[in-house]
Amino acid sequence: MPDGAHRSIDELLREARSRFVRLSPHDAYREQQAGALLIDIRPQACRDAEGLLPGAVVIERTVLEWRLDPTCDSRLPFAARDRYVVLVCNEGYSSSLAAATLLELGLRATDVDGGYRAWKAAGLPTG
Repeated sequence: MPDGAHRSIDELLREARSRFVRLSPHDAYREQQAGALLIDIRPQACRDAEGLLPGAVVIERTVLEWRLDPTCDSRLPFAARDRYVVLVCNEGYSSSLAAATLLELGLRATDVDGGYRAWKAAGLPTG
């Protein structure tokens, strides 16, 4: 990128989303039932205010890459490149950027289109 040139967040988001197929809430639920790792990256305050996703692993966005990179000393025990990861945030914006970052780490990742709010509106299980 030339000096002084900048991209907008909308451009970054479009670029990130062009790298993977986003899942509808119902498709994400089916993938979770089939063994995909559903990860809720919302902050604690959002989970407290809006609810939880049954069976989801909570890894807040600020530490996501460190917990899922299989080569990192701070990884969680289940971190593996062959594990399918589905990210959920509030509305599907930060999860898209996070999924693109996980792809850079060599992981199989996507996110839920519309995030937790779309999941809940679709009538899927919440807690």
